[in-house]
Amino acid sequence: MSAKNPITISTFNLIAPRLPAEIAVLMRGPTGVGKSHLAKQVAEHHGLPFIDVRGSTMSEGDVGGYPDLEGMKESGVMTFCMPSWFIRACNEPVVIMLDELNRSLPGVQQSFFQLVLDRELGNDKNGVPYKLHPQTRVLAAINFGSEYDVNDMDPALLRRFWVADIEPDIQDWVAWAKTHNIDPLMINFLQTDPKQLRVDPSAVEPGTVCPNPASWHRFDTCLKAMGMSPSDWAGEKAPEGVYALGLGMVGPESSAAFRTFVENQAKMLTVKDIMEGKFDEKRVKNVPLSALLALIDNIGDDAKKGPWSDTQCDNVEKFASFLSGENLIQLWAPISKCGVMKNIQQMHKRIGKDVMSNSKQARALQK
Repeated sequence: MSAKNPITISTFNLIAPRLPAEIAVLMRGPTGVGKSHLAKQVAEHHGLPFIDVRGSTMSEGDVGGYPDLEGMKESGVMTFCMPSWFIRACNEPVVIMLDELNRSLPGVQQSFFQLVLDRELGNDKNGVPYKLHPQTRVLAAINFGSEYDVNDMDPALLRRFWVADIEPDIQDWVAWAKTHNIDPLMINFLQTDPKQLRVDPSAVEPGTVCPNPASWHRFDTCLKAMGMSPSDWAGEKAPEGVYALGLGMVGPESSAAFRTFVENQAKMLTVKDIMEGKFDEKRVKNVPLSALLALIDNIGDDAKKGPWSDTQCDNVEKFASFLSGENLIQLWAPISKCGVMKNIQQMHKRIGKDVMSNSKQARALQK
């Protein structure tokens, strides 16, 4: 199975949170592309609790409930003790994530079918079914690919969802990484070599560790926890253990390529360095173009956070003086749209004339 009409994560985030609560969402895609993160973002968007229900670990009774033998003794009516996650979803609005749906047993899938189709399960002693809260949202996810032994989806169930075939996209991942404190050099590495973001396991020997967006996140988390953040050893020999750690998370080729990339970098120039004036022309000129463009993007992101001090504005002006005309325009573009009026006004005073001059020259060359 493969995605015939894939959508990016940014498109998913545009649509999924705005759907009516009763419309279930089915995410299809390979492992590690961030399906669980997307479901959590829907919950965060609506300010709702997030409940992860992993179908592949459940029996039919774990979803549809088990007979309430004690209750039957009193009432003479067979009812079922329903799972806690379902009762909560009936009593209050939540976001339910039905994960690994197509790896579930047929009976579990049928219970999920009823949950998606009718938004109800089981019944009380009067025969009235237990219904989901009107604002409870249901999202489901299936993994596909040659590495999975899965059941085919019931076409009748498939029709009940908005189906989103998720495909990893480097721009989406970079945007996510910048808001989740991923090391700038890891971001820069994947921007420079996007094919490293995910390798299809079916394209390599069975059992080979392959990179995916989630594994890069775990790699970054572990490097930081072990005191080996890439930005701390850029331009130097990698600390012992970096390659071995990457070997078990992103595989041998990606681990080796990442280690070499960081070792060959000059000491990373960061937004903090710019704001504190800890740079000179030589240091700026030695930054590779791909890293420089990433730094410019990061300065634009920083401009959105709040007003810069006069000293910080002076330092950004100094940094801008070392940029080529095209890169100067790229620096001004996000600052001019940052929404923080002081930053826009102060930087316009400092670099506005140079930006206009370079823009005119660029237009003249295009004619």
